[in-house]
Amino acid sequence: MAAEQHSITTVYILGIESSCDDTSCAVIKNELLLSNVTANQSIHQQYGGVIPELASRDHQKNIVPVVDATLKKAGVTLSQLSAIAVTRGPGLSGSLLVGLSFAKSLSLALHIPLVEVNHMQGHILAHFVKEEDDTMASPTFPFLCLTVSGGHTQIVKITNHLQFELLAETEDDAVGEAFDKAAKILGLPYPGGPLIDKYAKLGDAKKYKFPMPQLKNNNYSFSGVKTAFLYFIQEQTKQNTNFIEGNINDICASYQAHLIKYLLKNLLAVSKETGIKQIAIAGGVSANSGLRSELELLGKKHHWQTYIPKFEYCTDNAAMIAITGYYKFLNKEFCGLEVTPLARYSI
Repeated sequence: MAAEQHSITTVYILGIESSCDDTSCAVIKNELLLSNVTANQSIHQQYGGVIPELASRDHQKNIVPVVDATLKKAGVTLSQLSAIAVTRGPGLSGSLLVGLSFAKSLSLALHIPLVEVNHMQGHILAHFVKEEDDTMASPTFPFLCLTVSGGHTQIVKITNHLQFELLAETEDDAVGEAFDKAAKILGLPYPGGPLIDKYAKLGDAKKYKFPMPQLKNNNYSFSGVKTAFLYFIQEQTKQNTNFIEGNINDICASYQAHLIKYLLKNLLAVSKETGIKQIAIAGGVSANSGLRSELELLGKKHHWQTYIPKFEYCTDNAAMIAITGYYKFLNKEFCGLEVTPLARYSI
């Protein structure tokens, strides 16, 4: 294999991420990020959500130029690559298939190993991506990670770079879905989560109250919260047709504060049960300013060491796939060309 020609101290990994609507590619040299290029898809905004068929078509158009731009930006040639790391799942089947098929072809053509990556593990290990002159510390093991996105809400225990244990999760919808659904109810454009965060900064977080589900094993449930929010808005707009426009800041502040309180309440419970005070967040919702600030406050109160990712590593990106692929490469965890996409892929 060509990878055997590389010293273990000089490993170049090409990472490919295509689980949803972002086509992303990254190159790392060991843990050092050399380039990370992402092509976004704006077409979904007019539909209020991601259309799977349109997403996969755009991935097909974007993947070659994105990979080419990534290699050029990194100053790395194909012949220097040690392995190809690619998202296997979870995600949209059609989108995953594009990235995985391209990665297989490249692996076969270059005679280098193929490494399949769990998307959610990638989000967690994004904390270990290094940049030039980077002073941010990485989590020490073991640590807990609250992974929050449009499709997942989980509390995971990480013992080492490749050992993950799911301790709690949502039993229905994810918190990102709870944000986006509320935004749609309020008439905000997609994606609505960032807009709720924007309006929340100007509102009264204590003005409105919403139910707090109580589940066993510190699991989450957001379907009831979404329904309660819908009924609340419907009732208020019956009494005042301008209720949303006149109270948008307070509505967003109250709803966001409620979701964050719920997330951190269960995280605190898991921390107490495990005795682990190394706490991280990851995933798209970890970009939420309210969650980031409240985590820091809770961390100071309970003497946690908290780890908050840079904004560029919160949303889907290939740097997190490349770094995960790097650790799996060191452990010789390769896969064959028969590997297929997994829309559902447990951590």
